[in-house]
Amino acid sequence: MSDSIVSRISGSVVVATGVEDAQMYDVVRIGEMGLLGEVIRLEGNKATIQVYEDTTGIKPGEKVTNTKRPLSIQLGPGLLKSIYDGIQRPLDVLREKSGDFIGRGVVIPALDQNTKWEFVPLKKKNEEVRPGEIIGSVQETPLISHKIMVPFNVNGVLTSISDGKFTVNENVAEVKTNSGKAQIGLSSWWMVRTPRPVSKKLPPESPLLTGQRVLDTFFPVAKGGTAAIPGPFGSGKTVTQQQLAKWADSNVIVYIGCGERGNEMTEILTTFPELEDPKSKRPLMERTVLVANTSNMPVAAREASIYTGITMGEYYRDMGYDVALMADSTSRWAEALREISGRLEEMPGEEGYPAYLGRRLAEFYERGGKAVVISPEDRIGSLTLVGAVSPPGGDFSEPVSQNTLRVTRVFWGLDASLASRRHFPSINWLTSYSLYADDMDEWYKSNISANWTALRREALEILQRESELQEIVQLIGYDALPEPEKGILDTARSIREDYLQQSAYDEVDTYTSIRKQLLMLSTILEFGKLESEAIKKGATSQKISSLSVRKDLSMIKWTREEEVESKVEEIRSNMKTQFEKLLAEVAH
Repeated sequence: MSDSIVSRISGSVVVATGVEDAQMYDVVRIGEMGLLGEVIRLEGNKATIQVYEDTTGIKPGEKVTNTKRPLSIQLGPGLLKSIYDGIQRPLDVLREKSGDFIGRGVVIPALDQNTKWEFVPLKKKNEEVRPGEIIGSVQETPLISHKIMVPFNVNGVLTSISDGKFTVNENVAEVKTNSGKAQIGLSSWWMVRTPRPVSKKLPPESPLLTGQRVLDTFFPVAKGGTAAIPGPFGSGKTVTQQQLAKWADSNVIVYIGCGERGNEMTEILTTFPELEDPKSKRPLMERTVLVANTSNMPVAAREASIYTGITMGEYYRDMGYDVALMADSTSRWAEALREISGRLEEMPGEEGYPAYLGRRLAEFYERGGKAVVISPEDRIGSLTLVGAVSPPGGDFSEPVSQNTLRVTRVFWGLDASLASRRHFPSINWLTSYSLYADDMDEWYKSNISANWTALRREALEILQRESELQEIVQLIGYDALPEPEKGILDTARSIREDYLQQSAYDEVDTYTSIRKQLLMLSTILEFGKLESEAIKKGATSQKISSLSVRKDLSMIKWTREEEVESKVEEIRSNMKTQFEKLLAEVAH
């Protein structure tokens, strides 16, 4: 392909002729500026190339050079704390080199080539090593130790291994294999469209705890699970994903901006570096990688960003870490697919999206999971995928939402009407679901409470009953309801306002441990049972609502974790006393 030239240009798609030795997905350089592109179709001596940069100024007849390597990224120390574009160019370095706008044809290494990392060997010379085995580590950040692993195709005996300081391009070990010698460096390259292999996928048996009550209690996602957050503009997708990134029980966070509006990505890029990891009190960026693409960046780079991000996630999973990946939003990624498909003149599917949209989404989500990675010691890591979807007007029947729901097992449906009432997180408890809840029943029994599943089911039934009663209330009015039904509505309101509503910006309420969630929910449901019994004995719901303990219930969520046990004990004691006093008054 060294003699190939541009014959036709259509937006970000270029057709080159004179192709002889190109293969699918080879990366090429186009024109004098060396614009980066990828071969996506081969027909005889013609290659169709999607270009990751603006093609303005490219003319027929310009030279096309094949790098003879698929789109790959460099994996090694320095990934964490970095902010990349969709093809792993560091944005901070790009800005220094080309200003506020990315210069075309700029080639910058993804990892700092000059920084020297302290390598600590774990293996010794003459020891046998196998694929995936950890031979040493680098303290990448104060929070994460970066494991240096034997490549998947290397098996043999260590002939040398060094300690000391090295750059990402220097070798630290040499392995004698059956076919010769193999060098192991601090970094390696991996093709982004090829999933990193694992030994065995494991069933989802433990939850990814997020500290968000509506998610952990009602619609949990498992470690290694898949979740979708569809919702219209302004319903809280980005804030919810930021909360997950900050509080989720994972070691490493990969946050992908797949082409959201510039102001939304700007908010993420400015707020993330300032966030503090709540557990270690260190900067959250010390365990985070950001892949940032805005809607005005080249469409092909937006399409590639999701593969770049998930390859980084798989890399840290292979080290044995729990990784959480946030994609915001896959709708913008799908729009990039649609645009490229249109320029390729492919037959469109529903609403103009390519016919293979569902397959591409499935391939992405299938790369998640909890797995035994390739290693001699059966190391376990997990990669949890959370994808936001931005359906136009909140219409969940559109193709991206429907195809996402087919392959994800958790649906966190954001509701614009809840958001307009300032109920956040605005996740609709009637339409959302989690297919992991039953799979993790044993974990809940062993780690939280034997009756956790029963409490969850009871609360959801009360909320469902409230929805049915609200329809009756609209017809006959609240005052015409029988007292028992008024009691149900009162309990449901307490679940909604005192439990499900949660402030992301309050120091105490932003995170709730699973133990505190158990205490809060069981206390609210206990109040509901006492109210139901009191109504049967003649008390009115109006009288019960005036009890001072009712107000105390709403204050539990503002109580600090270390004080919540004593606070709940006090409330339950007062609850019992006040109901006994109320029933005595009713009896007289």
